[in-house]
Formats: sequence, C-alpha cells, structure tokens
Amino acid sequence: MNAVLLAASRVSKSFGGLRAVQDVSLAVEQGSITALIGPNGAGKTTLFALVSGFLRPDEGEVLFGETRLAGLAPHRIARLGMTRTFQIVQPFANQTVLENIAVGAHLHHAKRGDALERARAVAERVGLAPQLDKLAASLTIAGRKRLELARALATEPKLLLLDEVLAGLNPQEVAEMLPVIDSIRRGTRDMPGVTVFMIEHVMQAVMNLADHVYVLANGRLIAQGSPRDIAHDEAVIEAYLGHGTAERLKAAGREQ
Repeated sequence: MNAVLLAASRVSKSFGGLRAVQDVSLAVEQGSITALIGPNGAGKTTLFALVSGFLRPDEGEVLFGETRLAGLAPHRIARLGMTRTFQIVQPFANQTVLENIAVGAHLHHAKRGDALERARAVAERVGLAPQLDKLAASLTIAGRKRLELARALATEPKLLLLDEVLAGLNPQEVAEMLPVIDSIRRGTRDMPGVTVFMIEHVMQAVMNLADHVYVLANGRLIAQGSPRDIAHDEAVIEAYLGHGTAERLKAAGREQ
C-alpha cells in the first residue's frame, strides 16, 4: 500500500437546509488515479471545493500529506502541491496558448523566461505544442480542455484534481485524452508522475484509468472499490439508473 497523499475525514457541508456533502471519508494514495463518480447533484464538485480550499467544511478535516488544510486559501494549498481544474473552462481568451500555460508556471517560476520554458514543456506533455502561438479563443472544446489541464499541470502539483476534464468531448477525443492522463500519473524522464483525483462521468475513462473508485449519491458515500467491483455494485446501479430500472435489470439477470 502506498502512502496516503490526501485524506478527508467525516467531511460535511450544508447550504441552508441542503446537506450537499454528508460525513464523507476517503483517501487518495500517492501515485494512484482515484475516481469520484455519482449522479448529477451528488455533491462531487462540492467535495472537490472542500478538499482544495474553495469551501470550508462545516465538520470534519482534510489532510494533504501531514498538513491540515482547514482555513488555508486555495493559492496556499496550490503552493503545497494540490491544483484543480474546473468543469467550465475559462482561458484568457486574448492570450496565446503559451501565455495561458505560463500563468500556472508562474506559481513557482518568477522569471518570465523560466515560466515560458516550463509552459513549453507542459504543452508538449499534453499535446498542445503545435498550438502554442494560437489565441486561446480559437481552440476547439477539446483544445480548451487540454489547455485547462496544462495550466494546472504547469503549477507542478503533487496532486491534480480533475473536474470532468472529458466532459463535452466526442468518443475519439476521449480516447485520445486517456493516454495523456495516464502519462501524467506515470511521469516522464523530465517530469515526475502526478497523483490524480478525478470527477468523471465517462465510464470508459473510469474503467480504464482508475485504481480505486468512490461513489457519491445525495451527498453520501455509498460505495468504494475497484472499477470492476463498482460496476457490479447494486447500490451504484440503482443510484445511476433509479430503483425501477435496477429492479428490472436484476429480474432480467435472474431469468437468464
């Protein structure tokens, strides 16, 4: 078992009378790809915001390595080595791809030349090298997703939180992104591997990439395990498909 890089312990968050996250505990091992899945409105993005400092838990605590994150602002957490992407990609439209990536690189590289050099290396890693001089506004959806990934990776994280980085992509674009994400975890000779914690609805990605999967429904953790275990878990099937469909599937299975 590898060391635990991120640990959430009994974390809860409410908005008025809505309990968005309820008593959730999970752990992300160093060197892993861990997936967080669940129906729309399950609380996944809220949980990401809680562990990355954009929201503060009402209860529970979050550890990044040995550091308690309570009260730390997102930029301080980023300096510790945790960076996240966002569902809605918002690049600096009137800047080039290279300049956008360099914004992330400036977290650890004060000099512009050093930041641009880092940005070029990251662009190569995510497949954006041929588009460095393009304006970000000219990129396709797939290109903007890669740019969002590159900006986060340029901060040199130990842990990268990916919030539906495959959303909006067609099947071919998804297939092309899977090895990119896997290579980020594995690392290269010039860049160390990065632990990945990802929210994802594209089950192809979860089944092919994830070492461990957590499932949220109505703010609660309802299952965890390997992708194969999760795919056959009745509680997970019901959460995604509804009680009636789950019962019909079980009945069909008994008749075969």
